[in-house]
Amino acid sequence: MGGGGGVAAATTVVESREWYLAAIAPENLPTSDHLKLRTVTVSLDYESIPDEQMALQLLLISVDPYLRSRITGRNDDLYLAQLPINKVITGYGIGRVVRSKNNNFSEGDIVVHPFFPIAEYCITPSDFVRKIDPTADISLPDYLSCLGVPGFTAWVGIKVIGNPDPGSNVFISAAAGGVGMFAGQLAKLKGCRVVGSTGSDEKVQVLKDEFGYDEAFNYHKETDFDAILTKYFPDGIDLYLDNVGGKMLEAVLNHVNKGARIPISGMISQYNTNPAEREGLKNLLNIVGKEVKMEGFLCGSFLNRFGEFSQQMEKYMKEGKIKPKHKIDQGIESFFENFVSLFSSSNVGKVIIQVAS
Repeated sequence: MGGGGGVAAATTVVESREWYLAAIAPENLPTSDHLKLRTVTVSLDYESIPDEQMALQLLLISVDPYLRSRITGRNDDLYLAQLPINKVITGYGIGRVVRSKNNNFSEGDIVVHPFFPIAEYCITPSDFVRKIDPTADISLPDYLSCLGVPGFTAWVGIKVIGNPDPGSNVFISAAAGGVGMFAGQLAKLKGCRVVGSTGSDEKVQVLKDEFGYDEAFNYHKETDFDAILTKYFPDGIDLYLDNVGGKMLEAVLNHVNKGARIPISGMISQYNTNPAEREGLKNLLNIVGKEVKMEGFLCGSFLNRFGEFSQQMEKYMKEGKIKPKHKIDQGIESFFENFVSLFSSSNVGKVIIQVAS
């Protein structure tokens, strides 16, 4: 993937398929009534591109659960603004520069964009766009996983906020997902004992065989969370990276040690539920008696550490200490199906769509 190619110089107008928000989805899983695919025409003529902007061809797009919060029509618990009706939706993506009116980018450059329109072609400002070094010997999907938002989220949660001592007991939920797979590996690199929860027996084996987890369990089978945490954490939990919230977080609060840390990067079990019907926690008082630090975080607040993160993760990858796992589907038309699959425990690793090569 990557490299040269692109649109021939004589081509000025292309047909581009794009995903857009047709209707808000306040609760439950979104359907094809909410997110739809349409075809538009995009002019790639140099004169039609505004100054300092560029035309991009989408190559790869990350499929992430946070999009669910951007199409609810609510602004109650958002960390990113609601997407407007009838506008193209965006995601973390990789593209090729087709035309450029910005001196920092040339035709053929491969770039990463955190708010890439999920469209085969687009015209975009250069804000937040950064070039990929073609000599770095890193595969393009890795820029959306290890070196992208999932890897950075895991790194902030484990290395910065959690910062466990060697020998600490670490628990990670949604452990076979895009964030969890790296969080567990990073905790192991710090000398911790790591246990993960995931949604199938197959993924339990992946956690132990491929990502180095000491133990893992299938939360669909082990539904008594207090009992299973007692089994795997007889000495209590020192660090819990929470990706799911709900009953799992409540159970963890019964097993935390004094001074435990709980970085919270997401609550996927609650994303499709009306706020008035979400599960509450009955044992929050535990964080007082055990002096627990529970902290929600956004990666955007740690961008000053992104260079440090990239340097460390790239080194770990080249040394074989961090291993990614991707589920790569083909074609922009597959985006919706893959997005909905994020909420069904059917995926292992980072979900990516390859739109072009």
